[in-house]
Amino acid sequence: MFERFTKGARATVTGAVTLAERAGADRVTEEHLLLGLFDTAEGRASFALGSLGLADHRPAVEAALFEARRRGGMSRADADALADIGIDLTAVVSRIEEAHGEGALWDGRRPRRGRTGAPRFGRPAKKILERSLRIALGRGDRFIGEEHLLLALTATPGVVADVLAEHGATYATVERALYGEGGAGRQRKAG
Repeated sequence: MFERFTKGARATVTGAVTLAERAGADRVTEEHLLLGLFDTAEGRASFALGSLGLADHRPAVEAALFEARRRGGMSRADADALADIGIDLTAVVSRIEEAHGEGALWDGRRPRRGRTGAPRFGRPAKKILERSLRIALGRGDRFIGEEHLLLALTATPGVVADVLAEHGATYATVERALYGEGGAGRQRKAG
């Protein structure tokens, strides 16, 4: 599959691996893929992030991702659903962190033990890569670009998609930014 990746998509994936290594993570996550997209200065995904105003809001996106990690990966929608039945997720997280330390609910920060080399891709990150292939094929593209990775991140339910949506980047808005009004939802014919 990686032979289909454009130079920008490869840079994004390698950047995600580097980010995971720097964080001491044992797995590359979809979060690392998103931050790798932010680090890719050129390309269609960078254009889409810029046109949606996200390029200027990376610190806010990182803060929202950090808060989601503190909540054990629960989204704001999860927190709202728990609040509806009388459970204050913020209070629960605070009590757990008082007893076990900050970030106790997030298991992705475990340092690699006894392993050398690059961290492996976690199952959710692999799903993003697979979905980016399906999106590219659905559009009739013979390559996988960073724009397909961004669309896959918005289309795959989870914390990253929730954080992107909170900042105005849904599948529909990203697709519109990439392909315009006429290209949204329309498949191109393979040439």
